[in-house]
Amino acid sequence: MEKKIVTSDIQKVKQWGPVASIGDDLMVLDRIDEAPFLQHPRFMNFILVALCTQGEARYRLDMNEIVIKSGDAIIISERHVVEGFTASPDLQGMCMAISVRFFYEVIKSVSDISSLFLYARNNPVVTFSERDQQVFKNYLSMIAMKINDSTNRFRTDLARTLILAMFYDLSNVVYHNQQVMERRQSRPDTIFTQFIRLVEENYRRERRVGWYAQQLNITPKHLCETVKQVSRRTPNEWIDNYVTLQLRVLLKNTTKSIKEIADELNFPNQSFMGKYFKENVGMSPTLYRRS
Repeated sequence: MEKKIVTSDIQKVKQWGPVASIGDDLMVLDRIDEAPFLQHPRFMNFILVALCTQGEARYRLDMNEIVIKSGDAIIISERHVVEGFTASPDLQGMCMAISVRFFYEVIKSVSDISSLFLYARNNPVVTFSERDQQVFKNYLSMIAMKINDSTNRFRTDLARTLILAMFYDLSNVVYHNQQVMERRQSRPDTIFTQFIRLVEENYRRERRVGWYAQQLNITPKHLCETVKQVSRRTPNEWIDNYVTLQLRVLLKNTTKSIKEIADELNFPNQSFMGKYFKENVGMSPTLYRRS
């Protein structure tokens, strides 16, 4: 009998134990061993970043078996299904949960941070050196300390700044890991990596799959089959993800008019961009900006 997949809301993180939090947007927990085991598949609607400092844990992410050990960091972005979590009795670690809304408020440059979350979608476990582990723990401790300082009127802004700095440091670790991985990549992996880099550089002005296939000297069909094989998502889904993310950032973090944003991302007109955004996000740009 197929198990029912339920949504794992970020509010439930507060039930895991003593948590430093800002509303339902940001939560830091320094005892992941107190988190409950998942009894049913959970559809993530928030971003989870965690570090295992002792012991071992196993879980399935989108049906793929994942093993984390001491020194491993995990990054689980929204829209993934997590299940089958088990852990050794001595498991210890720290974690941070971020709402998608707060995440979009934090990032200011999509291209700078996107490599981290692109990497995490296909490589959710990152092994840290002892130095990187200490840096990560320092960030989480500092973020928790600032969150708990209710007398500081700038605590939310300080948390955003520290999280962004942490993402840059995580991205640096990912960058060095990618250099090693690229030397071991298969042909499909290489095509996928080259495709994503092209998308990062050109999504603001080019959204045709055929154009990307042409740059890679392969057929659109071959590109679609390869990208789907490696990432379980189509090229159009990846392109839409980058475009939608940039639209969200511009709508939330700038005062540009919707027409100016449509022009900046080379949409034919404001109406076309509105339909595109609603199709991918579920609401109009105006409503999203007000929400």
